Amino acid sequence: MWNAPSKKQLSTLPKLYETEEVALKDKIIHLHFFIGGCDWFIAEYDASEDLFWGFAILNQDYQNAEWGYISFSELKSIKVQGWLEIDNDLHWTPKPAKEVDLICEAQGW
Repeated sequence: MWNAPSKKQLSTLPKLYETEEVALKDKIIHLHFFIGGCDWFIAEYDASEDLFWGFAILNQDYQNAEWGYISFSELKSIKVQGWLEIDNDLHWTPKPAKEVDLICEAQGW
């Protein structure tokens, strides 16, 4: 993975289930990973399980995009054509899901 988030950065994310009572539209998206037409928007993280919870859009398939669990180690291990890796968006500013255009498009908000 290019520009992998630091342990310090990951430690600032809410733990899994910590924002369970927050409406999906209001969940803060803390990280954005991408490659080609795939995007992962991260709202929660559990270091002990190496697991994120967030929203995934794969291959620009907005109809089947969904909220769910995402393995951090799996994201880090993906290599397309043996060299192209998923990137962490260094210019990402945390914001509610309702302010992320791709999530809004996929969710029909």
